[in-house]
Amino acid sequence: MTTTAIRVLVVDDHPIVLDGVTMALSSTSWITVAGYARSGREAITAAARLQPDVVLLDLRLPDMLGPEVIRALRSHSPGVKVVIFTAYPEHVALDAALDAGAHAVVVKDTERSDLVDIIRRVNAGERIDCTGLEPDFNVLLVRKLKECGLTRREYEILRRVAMGETNPEIGEALGLTRNTVKTYLQRTLEKLGARNRVEALSRANEYGIL
Repeated sequence: MTTTAIRVLVVDDHPIVLDGVTMALSSTSWITVAGYARSGREAITAAARLQPDVVLLDLRLPDMLGPEVIRALRSHSPGVKVVIFTAYPEHVALDAALDAGAHAVVVKDTERSDLVDIIRRVNAGERIDCTGLEPDFNVLLVRKLKECGLTRREYEILRRVAMGETNPEIGEALGLTRNTVKTYLQRTLEKLGARNRVEALSRANEYGIL
């Protein structure tokens, strides 16, 4: 068992969840709740100030996408471990969150003892997926993309836009020219009925693909 207290920052926009998780973690002698935040921006600011070992992060926050928050957290604090804590284990944004650097995905109905153990293991450097939905994940994604009318390529580009990448960066990562990326984005906006990228990301979030 760890001898040094693990400092945890809890991030969730629901007060009841914040209170419940804080109480659960505080009852463990070797975990210290360093603080809490209710939005992505608050989380980034709090993490910079409090320097937690682990951030317990809700996937869906009112102001930012989970992957975007993770990228910012790890940019400012490279050593921080991020555990996604979600009520939506089927949400396709989990894939993007893991790509952005999340160390674990845990559903909110996980037992307290299991959550505590996951925090301990993640703090030690492990990567864990406790959604239990790996085999069906791609099937769900395909179905949701079909509902939106988006292709895999259009989704991949939109996902990278959500993670803050520019057209040149997306093109370099996917082996596409800037004009090709632009064409894909224009087509994606049309399919989502969006006038700009911000609206496209908002619509995609409503569909549950970001």
